[in-house]
Amino acid sequence: PFAIKTCELLFKGEGYNMPAFMVGRQLCVVSCMFFIARVTSLNYPDGETIFNVPEGFQSFLNLGFLGALITTILASISWQLVASAFPLIFLSNPLTYVLVRVCLLLE
Repeated sequence: PFAIKTCELLFKGEGYNMPAFMVGRQLCVVSCMFFIARVTSLNYPDGETIFNVPEGFQSFLNLGFLGALITTILASISWQLVASAFPLIFLSNPLTYVLVRVCLLLE
């Protein structure tokens, strides 16, 4: 039932919902990236490092790129791989329907 509901939601409205979902999806991904980058950024004072790494690498870790990289791999690419390998199971997941609704709301 959720696969049918998800497909009906995406393709109703003369095809308007699919581009709207894509815009909402990008907004969701960008906001998640900023949030996770902010949460996972480190704030060590000058001269102190974590795990005794060089100061240049520590300043890179302080920017939050590590969290953004992890988010890209885990939250974006892994879902795309699962959806391409198991499309019917992916569309039947109630979480997919909820996320489509959220992305349409953001748009």
